[in-house]
Amino acid sequence: MTFSVSLGDVFGEDLFGSFFGGGRSRGGGGRSRGVRGSNLRVKLKLNYEEIAKGVTKNIKVKKYAVCSTCGGNGAKDKGSVQTCSTCHGSGQVKRVQNTFLGQMQTVTTCPTCNGEGSTITAKCNSCRGEGRVYTEETITIDVPAGVQAGMQLNVSGKGNAGERGGMPGDLLVLIEEETHKELQREGLNVAYDLHISFTDAVFGINVEVPTIEGRAKIKIPPGTQSGKIFRLKGKGFPNVHAHYEKGDQLIQVNVWTPQHLTDEEKKNFRKTEPFGQP
Repeated sequence: MTFSVSLGDVFGEDLFGSFFGGGRSRGGGGRSRGVRGSNLRVKLKLNYEEIAKGVTKNIKVKKYAVCSTCGGNGAKDKGSVQTCSTCHGSGQVKRVQNTFLGQMQTVTTCPTCNGEGSTITAKCNSCRGEGRVYTEETITIDVPAGVQAGMQLNVSGKGNAGERGGMPGDLLVLIEEETHKELQREGLNVAYDLHISFTDAVFGINVEVPTIEGRAKIKIPPGTQSGKIFRLKGKGFPNVHAHYEKGDQLIQVNVWTPQHLTDEEKKNFRKTEPFGQP
C-alpha cells in the first residue's frame, strides 16, 4: 500500500481537499518562481483641498526594482540558466518511507533550487544574481476624495521587486493631514471659530468666512449670542465610501466683550438699548 502526501498540502491546505481533488491547484507542478518582494510603507501628507477633491500624486520611492540587464532571473545570459539536476525542473523532491501502514511518499520543496526548478551557473554582473537592483522610482498614486488621517492606501505591485523574478510586494501609503491655519476637521464636518465684536453681535453684520473651496459670505443677524453655531450645508468633506454624502461647515460665533472702556464709551453703551435706561 502506498500513500502520496504533499507536506505543503498538509500544512497549508485542507487535507481532505488535497486527497479528493478539492484543494488549490498548483501550476507548473508546484514550482515556485523566486522570492516575493517585501512591502514598502510611505507617508503622504495632504492639505484640506486635496482631501476634499481627491488628488493624483507623484512620489519618489527608493526601492528594489527588476534588473534591466537580466530581466529579473539573476543570470548572466540565457546559457547560464540550467535545469536543476536534483528535481529535474519540477521544483520538488519525492521521498518514500516505510511505515506500519505501508509505504508513504512525501513531496517537499527541492533544497537545491528552492523550488525554482533551475539553477544559475553564472550570475548577472549588474545585480549579482539577485535579479533586482536598488534604485529610485517615481510612482503615481490616485488618492480618492474624503480620505482621513490614519487611513492606508494599498498600491498593488509597487513595493520591492522579488528576488530572481519573484512577485513584487505592495506599496502601503499612510495618509496624513496638513494642519489648516483657520479650519479644523471634525469627521466629515469642518469647524471654524468666528470672532466678532460686541457691537456687531448687537446690530448684526455680513462677513466672509474661509471654506475648503475658498471664501463664503454669511449674515450674522442682530442679537446673535456668543456660542451660536451657523451651518453651511455641504461645505464639508465627502464620504470616501460614498461621495454623494458630504459634511457641513460649522461656524461658531465668539463675541468679544471689551474689558477697558473710556468714560465716553461707557456713556454711549448706557444710552444704547437694551443696555441702559431709556
